Amino acid sequence: MRALARVQEWYGPHSSTAAEWPVDALMMAKGDTTVSVVLPARDEESTVGDIVAAIRRDLVERTPLVDEVLVVDSNSIDATAQRAREAGARVVAQGEVLSHLPPLTGKGEALWKGLAASKGDIVVYIDSDLRSFGAHYVSGLVGPLLVDADTHFVKATYERPYIGSDGVAQQGGGGRVTELVARPLLNMFWPELAGFAQPLGGEYAARREVLERVPFVTEYGVEFGLLVDLLQLVGLDAMAQVDLGHRTHTHQPIPALGRMAGQIMLTAWSRLERQGRVLASEPPAHTLLQFGLDGQADLADVAVAERPPLASLVLEEDLA
Repeated sequence: MRALARVQEWYGPHSSTAAEWPVDALMMAKGDTTVSVVLPARDEESTVGDIVAAIRRDLVERTPLVDEVLVVDSNSIDATAQRAREAGARVVAQGEVLSHLPPLTGKGEALWKGLAASKGDIVVYIDSDLRSFGAHYVSGLVGPLLVDADTHFVKATYERPYIGSDGVAQQGGGGRVTELVARPLLNMFWPELAGFAQPLGGEYAARREVLERVPFVTEYGVEFGLLVDLLQLVGLDAMAQVDLGHRTHTHQPIPALGRMAGQIMLTAWSRLERQGRVLASEPPAHTLLQFGLDGQADLADVAVAERPPLASLVLEEDLA
């Protein structure tokens, strides 16, 4: 009950809508603060160009709120990199950033490499498969950071409809892994974070100095890990959420969602271990047995690797 009261106390003052952060007002608050938008992209040729073009048109050329648009090409085999460049983004290949490190895979790896390759004081992450993107996604997320020096992390919330095979939108049907895995875990172990409506959403912004002080899980547990680690680092009152309206994107099939769920559970377990809340003589299994429609069994590896805080890497290089 105390945790619920804490969430209710936090929710009102730290929740807003994108409409409350008009671009003209943000330009007055921007000053010398620089803003980078980072888009991790793997085989998103059909959407990444439109997203980049909208940011360039509305937030770079029309109003210079954004200083850098960076696409991290995560080993795409389609024309993702070409479409992003044509739309005006700077494109870096995931494997070419900090290339002296052993290569890893996954969305979180692309986000971490994007942090390393970008320059802005504020870093905004936007998924590249969005079909509902508007410039207010970016301005809404940076608003609290530009206006309030005590805010360090802003997460997006939105309505996530599920688009069925018949093309009909089912309101509230999106975010299946969120509702079935992430939200129960947060409510059980980190109830202060229960007020975040979309804990696994790929749209959020933070101050560089904060992001560089936390590790990045390289797979799909990255957003879950960031929430938990940032809660411990900066505290709930330095975190906020902004309603961006609605979000539509490409839906994953059930087997892929099962693998994502396994990665999130392993990420949660690792945080519980570090916080001394579970003791285990051996690590949990990271192999998931799945069954297809034909009844055939298949083993999937859901292990999650992790990149260290970027600031620790920079410090090691400086000392060397």
